[in-house]
Amino acid sequence: MKLGGETSTYDGVSIAWAIAEYLHQHPTQAKTLFATHYHELNEMTLSFERIKNFHVSIQENKGNIVFLRKLMQGGSEHSFGIHVAKLAGMPAKVVNRASEILKTLEANRTQGEVKEKMKKVTDEQVQLSFFQLDDPVLENIREELTKINIDTLTPIEALMKLNAIKRMIGQ
Repeated sequence: MKLGGETSTYDGVSIAWAIAEYLHQHPTQAKTLFATHYHELNEMTLSFERIKNFHVSIQENKGNIVFLRKLMQGGSEHSFGIHVAKLAGMPAKVVNRASEILKTLEANRTQGEVKEKMKKVTDEQVQLSFFQLDDPVLENIREELTKINIDTLTPIEALMKLNAIKRMIGQ
């Protein structure tokens, strides 16, 4: 599993900022609702007169969040992605691990520190259960997938690999 890659949160917030800026500079008759989890975009209200921030009000009780379905003016001070994942039925093991990772990331805000911390996260700690099953077929599929160099794979080779994996499942 590759963590981080060649991009970061900065590329996501940059494209979101550019889209919001473009929408502001090219107004239409319609109002535009732009939903994002990037807190950095809250600052756009300081530079763009027509941009307004709103958030859904919440009630917190002993670590549990209840979304009150009431729109309030202003940006949100906190992110609730993990709470939403829990509400959506994500397995407790994944939600708990996400909470641990979030604490690590929040404790180490600078990019260099985050990269060092994330290097210490092993595949086994974050890998979902698909490849942890004690199934030789799944282990063989895992082996085949890790051997593939997608940067040099042609479309026909990709189809042939997919067909070979499909045959492995059919055994």
